[in-house]
Amino acid sequence: MIKLLGQGSTSNAIFILALVIASGLYLGRFKVKGVSLGSTWILFMGILLGHFGLRINPTMLGFIKDFGLILFVFAIGLQVGPGFFRSFRKDGLPMNIMAIVMVALAVGTTYVIHLVTGEDLAIMTGVMSGAVTNTPGLGAAQQILEEGGVNSGPIASAYAVAYPLGVLGALFVVIVCKALFRIDLDKEREKASKGDSTDANAYRLACRVENPALFGKSIHDIVGEVNSDHLVIARMKRGEDVFFPDLDMPLKEGDELLIVTDIQHKDKAGIIFGAELPVNMKEWQKPGTELVSKRLSITKSAITGHSLRHLDIRQKYGVTVTRILRSGIELQADADLILQVGDSIQVVGSEEGIRHLSKRVGNQPESLQKPNLVPIFFGIALGVLVGALPIRFPSMPQPLKLGLAGGPLIVAILLGHFGPKMRITTYTALSANLMIREIGISLFMAAVGLGAGENFVSSLVGGGYVWVLYGAMITLIPMTVVAIVSRLFLKMDFFKVCGLLSGSTTDPALLTFSEQMYSSSRIAVNYATVYPLTMFLRVVAAQVLIMSII
Repeated sequence: MIKLLGQGSTSNAIFILALVIASGLYLGRFKVKGVSLGSTWILFMGILLGHFGLRINPTMLGFIKDFGLILFVFAIGLQVGPGFFRSFRKDGLPMNIMAIVMVALAVGTTYVIHLVTGEDLAIMTGVMSGAVTNTPGLGAAQQILEEGGVNSGPIASAYAVAYPLGVLGALFVVIVCKALFRIDLDKEREKASKGDSTDANAYRLACRVENPALFGKSIHDIVGEVNSDHLVIARMKRGEDVFFPDLDMPLKEGDELLIVTDIQHKDKAGIIFGAELPVNMKEWQKPGTELVSKRLSITKSAITGHSLRHLDIRQKYGVTVTRILRSGIELQADADLILQVGDSIQVVGSEEGIRHLSKRVGNQPESLQKPNLVPIFFGIALGVLVGALPIRFPSMPQPLKLGLAGGPLIVAILLGHFGPKMRITTYTALSANLMIREIGISLFMAAVGLGAGENFVSSLVGGGYVWVLYGAMITLIPMTVVAIVSRLFLKMDFFKVCGLLSGSTTDPALLTFSEQMYSSSRIAVNYATVYPLTMFLRVVAAQVLIMSII
């Protein structure tokens, strides 16, 4: 077969890559008690076939590995960018602090093992990347080594040896935590639900206009004067007539208003307008006045760069925006949040108001099927340049470079966050983003495995078996410390602890296991809170360790 395709040819390389990726992905479909190593099987298949002599031209293999890594980290950056800086606010701050602690403990454990055992620090960096199941960290370390003219194959072998126990060790910590802390899942759900923020939940109330200062003023002027972006006059009753109010209609004494607001601002309505009335929805449910909830897609490019406040949605359309979905991440509908093409907005209001708003924002999701590739490739080009810039630190003999993993990741995060404010459309459908990620990580894993396969067995037999022990220590020590501190001292509920541990190890297998085992969607929310910062720190930490020895 190799002779037919041509040794070292492009067709030969494509055949080998496709074989490695297809067989690895197939094996990744099998689970043992709900746990699978997923796409990591691509790495193991690459090692196996590489050990038995399948080879790709080294230059071609290096390009495939680097380009796959860039696609993977850039797609991740675009996805997490919108929520990256928001994750440091309020409840996210202590969780991100603990994520930083976990990364620092992993680096510290790695370095102590290196000092005690004398194991090469580059090898230990590979072990650490496998122990915390962080593939971009491995890629960043390999790239720094190759730029310094050092063979990066051994650290890929160390990564592959440590990875399986990294997955299983993380599951072990979560299971033991549940037993050690005597977790009652029902009580934890009750505790978690009490802690959930309800500030943005839609709340209906009725008021009678009794404030003399409002008589003769329009709804639009009143809401503007009191600076209340959180109040929407959904319906109005004057005498026996119930109708959707014209926002320029002057109010009269005795008018009754049905108001949609949120829990946090529900008392404000009574202060502004007058006495709160009991809400009997049968009295307000006249034809044409029903409140509905819909999700609209922003598909007009003219909306990009404008905030909710600037669009004046509540005043112009009588519609409340309750949530915004961007790149798979749910954002709170703050008045100053900048919108972009591809955002989905959850709205509550009348059919008429939503229909007018729908025309304003476009709401033609089929037009989003064609991805906007210009900012993606410009972003990748800029990320490569940023990754090549030397960053000098006084204590380091050589400048630090973010490399092909760190540079594109940072640029993608910044594009995802600041792009809309700069009128740059960075939208990619979630399915398209996932496709880019999966193709990138598959190419990277296959290339790494094939490159490491030639010397994998000899490395393992020649003392590499101890890497399993080192990896177990790097997995278990930081996770155990963070779990205990988070639960006993920070009083986090169990679902937060699970999400924190999953996100801080960037381990989707642990996330999936925790969600299936404990039946809580809150775990994924907490995972997303710490994942962006952790991913960035893991990449930088691997580079710092390698730079200290080059």
